[in-house]
Amino acid sequence: MNGYQGRPEIKHGFVKACYNPVEDLVKMPYKASFINPEEYFNTLFHEAIHSTGHPARLNRESMSKPAAFGSKSYAKEELVAEMGAAYLCGISGIAQATIENSAAYIKGWRDTISQDPKLVVMAAAMVQKATLHILGQKEEPQELEEEQV
Repeated sequence: MNGYQGRPEIKHGFVKACYNPVEDLVKMPYKASFINPEEYFNTLFHEAIHSTGHPARLNRESMSKPAAFGSKSYAKEELVAEMGAAYLCGISGIAQATIENSAAYIKGWRDTISQDPKLVVMAAAMVQKATLHILGQKEEPQELEEEQV
């Protein structure tokens, strides 16, 4: 996460991992609390993706306005965070150790997600922006070839 400019502080010693947008703080348990280092990083990536939604960064509505647990907005943000974490785990070479837990987490939101077929596509676009932000990369528009126009 060295490319993540203006990232929030990460503090350890908490019972549960979370991103607190009011404090702009990622709260994490100690690494020893996790089954393995890969799960620690998967969780850290999940919370880091949440933090990209802060108004000072990408300003996702799901992070700037309170949403009730289980609501469509809450589910979309959780989908963005988990898909983004899976993507970052893939880039880090640890996806094989974390993919089953990620799939199970997303499956837990299946009912809410399935109520809106566009939700996954919208979340995927947000995931791309969030991961590029963490990686310190700019999104560059693709130019169309003459044959495509």
